[in-house]
Amino acid sequence: MYADIIIDIVHEAVDRMFLYRVPDELVKEAAVGQTVLVPFGKGNRVRQGYIVALKEEPDYEPEKIKDLIRICPNELEAQERLISLGLWMKEQYGSTMIQALKTVLPIRDKTSEEEEKTVRLLLSKEAAKEKIKEYEKKHNVAKARILNRLIHEPELSYPILRKEERISLSTLITMEKEGVLTVERERVFRNPVKNPEDGRGIHKLNQEQQLIYEEFVRDYERGIRKTYLLYGVTGSGKTEVYLSLIRKVVEAGRQVIVLIPEISLTYQTVNRFYTYFGDRVSFVNSRLSKGEKYDQFLRAQKGEIDIMIGPRSALFTPFPNLGLIIIDEEHEQAYKSETTPKYHARETAQKLASLSNASLVLGSATPSMESFTKARMGQYRLWVLQKRANQRALPTVSVVDLRKELQEGNRSMFSRLLKEAMEDRLKRKEQVMLFLNRRGFAGFISCRACGFVLKCPHCDVSLTYHRGGRMVCHYCGYERPIPKLCPECKSKYIAAFGVGTQKVEAALYKEFPEAKIMRMDMDTTRKKESYDKMLSSFSKGEADILVGTQMIVKGHDFSNVTLMGILAADLSLHAGDFRASEKTFQLLTQAAGRAGRGKRPGNVVIQTYQPDHYAILAASRQNYEEFYEQEMTFRRLLHYPPACEILVIFCTSRQEETGILALNMIADYLKKVYGPDTLRLIGPGEGAFPKINDMYRRVLYIKEENQDQILAVRKKVETYIQTEEIFSQVHLYFDRNPMGIY
Repeated sequence: MYADIIIDIVHEAVDRMFLYRVPDELVKEAAVGQTVLVPFGKGNRVRQGYIVALKEEPDYEPEKIKDLIRICPNELEAQERLISLGLWMKEQYGSTMIQALKTVLPIRDKTSEEEEKTVRLLLSKEAAKEKIKEYEKKHNVAKARILNRLIHEPELSYPILRKEERISLSTLITMEKEGVLTVERERVFRNPVKNPEDGRGIHKLNQEQQLIYEEFVRDYERGIRKTYLLYGVTGSGKTEVYLSLIRKVVEAGRQVIVLIPEISLTYQTVNRFYTYFGDRVSFVNSRLSKGEKYDQFLRAQKGEIDIMIGPRSALFTPFPNLGLIIIDEEHEQAYKSETTPKYHARETAQKLASLSNASLVLGSATPSMESFTKARMGQYRLWVLQKRANQRALPTVSVVDLRKELQEGNRSMFSRLLKEAMEDRLKRKEQVMLFLNRRGFAGFISCRACGFVLKCPHCDVSLTYHRGGRMVCHYCGYERPIPKLCPECKSKYIAAFGVGTQKVEAALYKEFPEAKIMRMDMDTTRKKESYDKMLSSFSKGEADILVGTQMIVKGHDFSNVTLMGILAADLSLHAGDFRASEKTFQLLTQAAGRAGRGKRPGNVVIQTYQPDHYAILAASRQNYEEFYEQEMTFRRLLHYPPACEILVIFCTSRQEETGILALNMIADYLKKVYGPDTLRLIGPGEGAFPKINDMYRRVLYIKEENQDQILAVRKKVETYIQTEEIFSQVHLYFDRNPMGIY
């Protein structure tokens, strides 16, 4: 037998399969996905690799083929479909094979296994008593104490012996060698689901939800596997639909992966699912140890769980019979990988579903432009939930113009309307959430008097503030100095826009000294279980006001929250990114949806310097279609996704001149191959941060309507950079349809 093996070296020169002979004694162990050790290169250095294919006939002379050395034990069996998925990701997103395989395969790191140890007496009572006398003569007090205990209790757990009798494991091992007792070890899989609180009861589906469920069941039973887009207003009961679909698939003996974008959603999602499915549910996220993650994948492979919940890495759970993938809040940026391969979980899930004969459901109250466009074109089946569950009304939304507040003497970060509303809620013992869209802040310059924002005249995106008083466009390189007066109203109130959650918290304590205030951001949730504890505490009413960043607005369901205040809607609107309006609309709509989810009606106050912006107006009306039509017009005019594909070639280098030369050579090569006017090339130019950690950053954007053409362009560049020496002196990265700025 022969094996095609990928060597664990991240370098283009060895980015291919190598053929090895499998020795006869290893043939039974050999399987696709196994980790192996092989002799590699002229010096036959021992390297790790992964089997990606097995064959009986070699591709060239057998005498030139080396033997693999050994197969490394790994309880997790890599599935062929995950290897196929990894190779597809390499082709689709641009990476080495080993980078793609390491992304999809649950490789075992050196982590300690947890064991339950039970100590059992092997001697009869009489023989044990004789042994005790022998130990006492030799002054082996600890051994005598153990035997005394075991005579009365012949089987005991090691933790009890250690705690109550102060016995070390080494003493027990010595006694085991003497034939006195045995220490039985049983592997224990760590379960991160710890005493979940009971979620809400199982609700009966309403008419809209029931029709969706029935259509899915008809398709599933006929063997029809589609991608469905579930577009439902906030509070419309998308989770209830998910649970019904999952139950159908699990009853059919298949497994389900549920992707969620935020760690902070894990607590509430697991609670809801545990109510339905009990301990057949588990989760993975970045707060788990490597050992805990590995154990969850092993439990999935062994059939101990049916449902895995987690961020994009949960997509690679090695279920034996995957039947359904659900991506909740599918529009979220977190589903795009920031490391190579820069895959998008939505596209990757579609490929995995195809390889697994599974269905894919994408859900959102604010679908991504890409998904809604595909639904309109008929590539996805569109499901719509237009009403909130239980006939509850959407919250009432008020938009406050902060320019007027300033003109009328209010310099506080809380508008008068928001302050009055907070006072009212606190009197009525109802809860308030305050959202500060801080994470979208990218240093734009704004006029507080009129709301004017400095934009690029060529790209219709805001200019980004750079040190030294420069304003730069990150798409075309246009640059200008910061004006001393507002070009629109000549006011002197023009400056960089920024505020933080700590500042808001301090202002709240000053305005409402009697209120119990909780702040939730990256600083307050660093510990492993911080999210769960804070959300549980707020849910139980232990705080009156919750102030936080994006993590508080996505998917949470607090029945006593009747007021949501959005403090600075503009913060993400001018992030120097063509998706800024889309991200702002999504965040505002999601934030607004947190209010009024219980029996009492909800109110939302949106504070902004640009009350007439189409993204803010559409969000205040909770009108996705209105926003989509307006935004899609701009995307078509300016050739942005989904109207066009974008390929980013990003370069970092120690020497600035080397990076400039390298990207200029790529741009010249593409112009030569495709002609000067066929491809839309933007740049090369400086990255958003021209220098980080002594590395200079350059970027080249390529726009093209056809996805196949974009992939072909990337492959040509990959081939070209193998031919020139200069490219060994820089680091090049590819990203298709980026979710942020470079």
